[in-house]
Amino acid sequence: MYQADPPRSPQESLPTMYDLPSEEVGDPGLPDEFHVFQPRLLEATCLLPNYPPNEVFTASDPNLYYDGRHPLWYKRPDWFLVLGVSRAQSQQDLRFSYVIWQEVVVPFLVVELLSPTTELDDLGQTLREVNQPSTKWQVYEQLLRIPYYAVFDRYQSRFRMFRLVATCYQEMEISDQKFWFDEIQLGLGVWSGLYQNIEGLWLRWHDALGNWIPLSEERFEQEKQRAEQERQRADREKERADQLAKKLRELGLASDRV
Repeated sequence: MYQADPPRSPQESLPTMYDLPSEEVGDPGLPDEFHVFQPRLLEATCLLPNYPPNEVFTASDPNLYYDGRHPLWYKRPDWFLVLGVSRAQSQQDLRFSYVIWQEVVVPFLVVELLSPTTELDDLGQTLREVNQPSTKWQVYEQLLRIPYYAVFDRYQSRFRMFRLVATCYQEMEISDQKFWFDEIQLGLGVWSGLYQNIEGLWLRWHDALGNWIPLSEERFEQEKQRAEQERQRADREKERADQLAKKLRELGLASDRV
């Protein structure tokens, strides 16, 4: 479990997710379609073999409030994964946002989907003015110290992974566009395929053998294929048994046991 440092002034009464806004004032508009579909694929294939579902929380484009000293400052990750924090069990408890000083646990992984307008900020290549909120990179690396940070540039077909080493992110070597997480026994990589009837390159989770974690509809189709193969196998076995019984009868060797 990865935990954030407590606020510097715990005696202060800090706002909860119910008190903080869940939408950015003056936001230029909704995310593009890729920023809608890609997080859905990450969510649908993020099936951790060594964590029960009630100990895993994922979210896409929420307000992530990260600093108890500045409770109105937030970032909006395209997608993130938290270990040791569960989803709400009832509709009325669904989160409005993710508030670090309320949840305590920081994300294990954040994924940002690069676009021309956000690339510099996402890669830590912009400078902030004094008394202004930190960049996403600074928040993830220096304030929250999130262990893993992934960025995917669909325009350049480039997947990059950064790991927190000591106090700084270091870019990790990626083999065959895939990266393995020992901690969760799952890998993240670039898959070329059809999702939501859209052909392209997508980030997707895979198992230890490199097999892509199937979607629910893919699992259903696989089960149908296995059932059909089993039916065909049973039919072949019955046909061979019938042929053998027929041959034995023709030879006069059939018995009551045949």
